[in-house]
Amino acid sequence: MWHDRRVTSSPAEAQRLRDLARLRRVRDRIDREYAQPLDVEALARGEHMSAGHLSREFRATYGESPYGYLMTRRIERAMALLRRGDLSVTEVCFAVGCSSLGTFSTRFTELVGVPPSVYRRRAVGQRGEIPSCLARQVTRPVRNREARVDQPDLA
Repeated sequence: MWHDRRVTSSPAEAQRLRDLARLRRVRDRIDREYAQPLDVEALARGEHMSAGHLSREFRATYGESPYGYLMTRRIERAMALLRRGDLSVTEVCFAVGCSSLGTFSTRFTELVGVPPSVYRRRAVGQRGEIPSCLARQVTRPVRNREARVDQPDLA
């Protein structure tokens, strides 16, 4: 005889699952609306959370603050626009939702390693040398300045 063995979770586990779903919705909203004016307070209000709680839980779950995640999305999109070469750095800054060219340039340089003007100049100069599908993978910004670690060759 087959028995239905459903695992019942504790109230704390159920709350954690609800919190994870809310954090996923916040992350998805950032991914969709990165070019819109977003701030932690607005993101938190949308999920009926306090800004402090959202920031703490988001960082604990995803390893960076909601603002850091938003800026990473914006910089990724900016890299693609700069590679096209038809927009100025200022136009790209505003197109990805940044309102301060200084903050945009600083964050871009932190994540990419070069200022946006240098990145644009290099990307336009190298156009045609690498397919765009590969360029996206190779040029993806590194979050939180984490260095890529090469795996040792064990073979």
